[in-house]
Amino acid sequence: MELKDLASVSGKGGLYKILKPGNTGVLLESLDEAKTKIVATASNRLSLLEEISIYTRTKEGTTPLETVLRKIKKDFNSDPGVDVNSDPSELKAFMKAILPEYDEDRVYVSDIKKLVKWYSIILQYAPEILEEVKTEEKKVE
Repeated sequence: MELKDLASVSGKGGLYKILKPGNTGVLLESLDEAKTKIVATASNRLSLLEEISIYTRTKEGTTPLETVLRKIKKDFNSDPGVDVNSDPSELKAFMKAILPEYDEDRVYVSDIKKLVKWYSIILQYAPEILEEVKTEEKKVE
């Protein structure tokens, strides 16, 4: 599985694996034990994880989510030391540790909580996404 295969649906917790486009929307399956299937329609706000970036104060202005997730894996492995119930100051310190140049004005505590939650879900159900990809494996088709 790759990051491009995962999505978040506004108003629904957790992450979803994209199964296939349907006539009325996109068929998704929850990335947990329940394996709940839903159809995300035009009325749902679907965010592909591959397209999400975190605001930074760098020249580029953002860092891809995939880069941040892999940095968490590299630095903290399976225990980032924070969770969604952590104190806001702890969450900000965690974010500063993994991405020192993150934009504190545009990245909210709720965004950091979402990042931590997504990391734990991916670590549990799709850990292969967090592995470093060798350059020869990243061939353009």
